[in-house]
Amino acid sequence: MDYDTIIVGGGSAGSVLANRLSARSAHTVLLCEAGQDTPDGKVPPEILDSYPGVAYFDPRFHWTELKVRTQVVSHNDPSRDPPPLRKYEQARVLGGGSSINGQLANRGAPTDYDEWESRGAAGWGWESVLPYFRKLERDVDFDGPLHGKDGRIPIRRIPREAWCGHAHAAAQAFELAGFKYLPDQNGVFQDGYFPITISNFDEKRVSAAAGYLDSSVRARGNLTISTETLVRELVFEDGVCRGVRAMVAGKPATFRAKEVILSTGAIHSPAHLMRAGIGPAGHLRDLGIPVLMNLPGVGQRLMDHPSIALASYLRPRARLDGRTRRHIHVAMRYSSGIPGAPAGDMFVAAASKSAWHAVGEQIASLLVFVNKTYSEAGQVRLASVDPTVEPIVEFNLLSDSRDLERLADGFRRMAAMQVSAPLRAVTTDPFPAAYSDRVRRIGVVNTRNKILTGLISKLLDGPAPLRRYLIENFVVEGDNFTEVMNSEEKLESFIRRATIGVWHASCSCRMGADGDPMAVTDPAGRVRGVGGLRVVDASLFPVVPCANTNIPTLMTAEKIADAILAGA
Repeated sequence: MDYDTIIVGGGSAGSVLANRLSARSAHTVLLCEAGQDTPDGKVPPEILDSYPGVAYFDPRFHWTELKVRTQVVSHNDPSRDPPPLRKYEQARVLGGGSSINGQLANRGAPTDYDEWESRGAAGWGWESVLPYFRKLERDVDFDGPLHGKDGRIPIRRIPREAWCGHAHAAAQAFELAGFKYLPDQNGVFQDGYFPITISNFDEKRVSAAAGYLDSSVRARGNLTISTETLVRELVFEDGVCRGVRAMVAGKPATFRAKEVILSTGAIHSPAHLMRAGIGPAGHLRDLGIPVLMNLPGVGQRLMDHPSIALASYLRPRARLDGRTRRHIHVAMRYSSGIPGAPAGDMFVAAASKSAWHAVGEQIASLLVFVNKTYSEAGQVRLASVDPTVEPIVEFNLLSDSRDLERLADGFRRMAAMQVSAPLRAVTTDPFPAAYSDRVRRIGVVNTRNKILTGLISKLLDGPAPLRRYLIENFVVEGDNFTEVMNSEEKLESFIRRATIGVWHASCSCRMGADGDPMAVTDPAGRVRGVGGLRVVDASLFPVVPCANTNIPTLMTAEKIADAILAGA
């Protein structure tokens, strides 16, 4: 069967597109997803869980072989050892990242989208995107011109009376530091602390798949959802994309369409393009790939939000108490004051639980990330023409010194809050936290880790000297809190070693103006110089917004779906 549209990737963008395009009954749509299905009534409980730490750590929902480098990679000095590879928890399941992420549902700053427009994405300024933010959401707490009430994604907040002791203490520490309370994170964008917005209802995750691909949508005769379907190759005829070749449950299949849309995210979408001969000509020739279209921007300027954490042992009375499964109740944004940065360029989340297991329930953290990122030197390149081989991914997170400087300043600010009276009353033994391979291994959901962490947790809740010994010798990796706070050199070393992204990969197939040599698509997602092919996902972003990227990705897909149906 031929289709009007084939969508490659059933993540956040793909779910939106499949819904909106198939709403026109004459428009036939095939949605291809490499991972498993999550239909109504059969959503795995780990995904449905309001607490995201279970699905996030479950390898059943990941591209398990994907590894990335977050630290700066020097290609000009071969004598330097490359930074270590880190496992990257990229979702491989219907709903994509929205099925395993933290469910944080914020939009970013109006200045983000005005910058998109100034970088060549005509029609993507704040006033143009706000209607689509409103369209996607059903805000159960707030109304008014900034909010939607009829969308497919519920937006809510944990009410203050349901916060745990640690969240209340963090809020008091934020207030002592001079920040005001904002009841609505998605209201007027300004500095302050607030109950975090989440895409969650009745203590259950609402992924893009749950919101946009419910039973009524799946019943449409013009929509086909094909999961366990790994697209290996784009099919071209006379330079126009006319379909895909895929493996469906291990068997080869070819599907044809008038248009193909890549919605596989900022790592896999550029890889698909490059394997098809669309990308930097030199890189393609090095791999023996015939150049279909020389687009130097494919895979370039990959971005994320650099992040570090200050953790601490959480006293039993301040831990999560069963009123909600959510682990982050309160967060704040603040302005660093560096020249040229917009207001609210930094973000802090108070996490009252750090992992699904028993030890995770005892460790709280202040997670600080650079909201307005300047590091744009990341890249995605092919390691092989074989589609089963994951690409080379280098985030180069601290390639701009302004990001490093603001993380150092942010760590000092968090340290001051951590030792303030409210947080000192509910926590002890603060330490610089690193999301290391050891943390990852113990975070994998299995029986061994459940038993091991159960034993360790009993020791941590024991005498204070024993707890301090365990933290200093088995938890801290590198310098301790006092050393980092008393030495600029050790603080910088910790930041360079421990900084990670927050799984907001974006910007590797940027949309832009006709004259921009690094623009991969036009503002409607159409790949430049190639017929029948679009990209619609976070890789389109001209710059990563001051937000968790799921809601901006949904907005992007809503807006481009309208453009497609309007004939753009």
